[in-house]
Amino acid sequence: MRKYLTEYLNRLQALLDSDEPLDYDALMTEHLQKISFMQHERLIHFLVTMLFAIGLLLMMGVLLMTDEMMILPLVLLILVLLVPYVAHYYFLENSVQRMYRMYDELNTRKQQSFTHTAHLPSNIQKEKNR
Repeated sequence: MRKYLTEYLNRLQALLDSDEPLDYDALMTEHLQKISFMQHERLIHFLVTMLFAIGLLLMMGVLLMTDEMMILPLVLLILVLLVPYVAHYYFLENSVQRMYRMYDELNTRKQQSFTHTAHLPSNIQKEKNR
């Protein structure tokens, strides 16, 4: 998922950085779909991360209240699994926030392109919009 999202964001950023004309409607539609997918992915990872965190707290509580050392490997296992989940959730959260900013950038550029073509004579507007 990390590679997929990173490649997509880099490809979109390269398009935004280029000087070639863009189909903003198609890009924005695709981008909204990707945002939706990533929001779902982020939600699932959030829930899994919280379940692992709750499990860690419960097992630590049991360990502290009972002094049962047999629970210690379970606590360590949950902790070892929780750290990558937190790191991945952090990546997803920051990436989705970046996607929001990119969408705003697409929307701004789309509005600017309409503003620039609105001042052109109608025959040039038709040529430019093709």
